[in-house]
Formats: sequence, structure tokens, C-alpha cells
Amino acid sequence: MRIETERLNIIALTPEQLELWTYNIRELEKELLCSYKAEPMEGLFREIVCGQVEKAQKDPANYLWHTFWFIVKKSDRCVVGSIDFKDVPNSDGEVEIGYGLGRNFEHNGYMTETVQAFCNWAFKQDDVKHIIAETDIDGASSQRILIRCGFKEYARNDTIWWRL
Repeated sequence: MRIETERLNIIALTPEQLELWTYNIRELEKELLCSYKAEPMEGLFREIVCGQVEKAQKDPANYLWHTFWFIVKKSDRCVVGSIDFKDVPNSDGEVEIGYGLGRNFEHNGYMTETVQAFCNWAFKQDDVKHIIAETDIDGASSQRILIRCGFKEYARNDTIWWRL
């Protein structure tokens, strides 16, 4: 599955590719004919991805809601970041997104372009009525992305919650 924008291809990793990402990025690069320059696969990020691998393998019919999607620049096939749904839409039609970008690619509009396209795709799915996202209180860059994409703040505690 692929979502295409003017500058980017947003490519859903299959459950097998998602698992490959956790232990052999070089092999995944060969398979996808790309170069990976996004977030390093380490620490908490690695734990999150491994958790999604498990979900995707247990629920293959809904893997698009469990997998990560690579953000690939069309110009040079470079993976600049990733985006994901954290789970299938809940009974209220709400689904949460998460995303990250390699530091060298910040402030180029890639994530705004990605979030907008990702949300447009999600709203075309039968079960989605709202998309939510969480940002750190001091995550101004991420907050600006969400605001540009039409999200509104709806809760604030230790983090800020947004809804589209």
C-alpha cells in the first residue's frame, strides 16, 4: 500500500518488512530500493516498533493499522521518516497517529505533507471519524504540524492531545 504526494511516497511496510526493519535495515533497503536516513532503530523507538511487529503478526487482516509507513523522498528514494496508526480505529471511530523524522530532514515540510496525506487516506476508510495525536508540552515543531493540518487541542496534562 502506498500514498503518494507531490514529493513523497508513503509506503506501508508489510508485517515481514516491519520485522526486518527491527534487525536488518540494510536488507530492507535492498528490498525497497531505498536508503534509510530516518530515526535510528534504538531505545524506546525500537521497543515501540517491536510492539507493532507483534500486533501486525497477530492481526494480519488489519496490518495497515499496526504497521509503520516509510516516508520516502521521490527524488532520491531516501527514507526521511515514518508514520503510523497506533491501533485499529476504536468503537467511536477514533484512531491515533504517531510520526517521526530524521533530524537532517526537519523544517522542509515533509512531515506536514505526510500527516495531511495520511489523514486524508484514513478518513476514506469506513471506520474513521476522528484522528488524534499526542505531543510533548515542549514539542512546538510537532504541534505546528498538527495545527497546519487542521488538528485542534482538546486536552492538556503532562502532554497535549489533538483531534482532527
